[in-house]
Amino acid sequence: MKTYLLTATAVAASIGAAHTAFAAPAPKHHFGDPVAITPEITIDPMFDGRLRYEHVDQPGIEADALTLRIRAGAELQLKPIHVNVLVESEATLGLVNKYNALPFVPVSPNSQRRTGYAVIPDPQNIELNRIQVQYKIKQLTVTLGRQRINLDDQRWVGNAGWRQNEQTFDAVRGEGKIGPVTLDGTYSIAQRTIFGEDALPRTAFDGNFVFLGAGVKAGTKKAEIAIKGFAYLLDYKLSAQGGALATLNADSQTYGARATAGFALTSKVKLSLAASYARQSAYKGNPLNYGADYIAAEAGLAAHGFTLTGGYEKLGSAVSATGVRRSVQTQMATLHKFNGWADLFLVTPANGLQNYYASLAKAFPKIKALPGLNAAVIYHRFDSDFGGIYDGNELDASLGFKIGRVTVLAKYADYKARGFGVNTKKGWLQAEFTY
Repeated sequence: MKTYLLTATAVAASIGAAHTAFAAPAPKHHFGDPVAITPEITIDPMFDGRLRYEHVDQPGIEADALTLRIRAGAELQLKPIHVNVLVESEATLGLVNKYNALPFVPVSPNSQRRTGYAVIPDPQNIELNRIQVQYKIKQLTVTLGRQRINLDDQRWVGNAGWRQNEQTFDAVRGEGKIGPVTLDGTYSIAQRTIFGEDALPRTAFDGNFVFLGAGVKAGTKKAEIAIKGFAYLLDYKLSAQGGALATLNADSQTYGARATAGFALTSKVKLSLAASYARQSAYKGNPLNYGADYIAAEAGLAAHGFTLTGGYEKLGSAVSATGVRRSVQTQMATLHKFNGWADLFLVTPANGLQNYYASLAKAFPKIKALPGLNAAVIYHRFDSDFGGIYDGNELDASLGFKIGRVTVLAKYADYKARGFGVNTKKGWLQAEFTY
């Protein structure tokens, strides 16, 4: 169909040129460009891929994975009625499978559960990643179906995009704007995880999930401030298909606020600030009556291509009424973004976690041979919230650039265990392209 449309477009352009001496030449059509059915109805094909090698080194155990992730789909845009229909498939292929793809005991024996290797949670998988209908005008967007949801910095809700299989949600979401006020509300019935079809109960967690946010922005080009309040209500269904074993005690309600600010100190020096506070407690079917605090603060200074950032994050711990210690959990987040790339703290320890971190990043725009060349190093120190335990420290580093339409990235993480986990080294080399 696409080939036919492209051919028809080229023929029509040739006829038009023959009859109009001064007509401009037909624009070139590139792979991935929208295809016009009529002037107001288009089909936009989508195609992207990611080839990644990952190595993990832990005491007595290692892992090597070479995986290829492909996403393909299309978006039908019906401009007269402001409606878009999007369908996207996703497939992950393991080219080198010396890794444990399922970091839990599956319900039935599974070839992707390889306990002789360290964990790399990128299982082979084929799935319908997104299927959604969206109505969009200037002041309102409503999206219905299986969709990608990234809220704020993705600390509470995100697509876990670092992993090959993306996390999506079966949901209805409304986004609106009234003057300077933005409103965002989502009701979801399923959290579709990164573990794929072979994970069985953990493929998707069913429930009633509500994400609410309201914010306001104010400022000028030199100074801008944004404040947002949010609420996340997670009510999991404890059934065989809903993943009872994985979601026990997971029901929670979290209320909080986040503020960000940016200041142009000079034409080449910028200061950025961010702060968050939230309170998480038991909700619905959770038998643990607890209340724990979340606190985060960050400051960044950018000048002459360098960005220096320092921050603190606390996922608090509290004793429940039954005497069980419970900590703040963010199981719907894009977890790889937080608390070190070695991913030792995907589940917050019962004693909670404090993360002190500093990073230095540098962009190299003048190196034309490698467009987008950038490098970064990050240092983390981890302590428990309760008990004064020094959990460990981590050093992360990355280097990225582009070659044509391909983005190349190399990353490294080195976690030194003290009171939590084991020494862990991880390295990645990947190439990613999008059309």
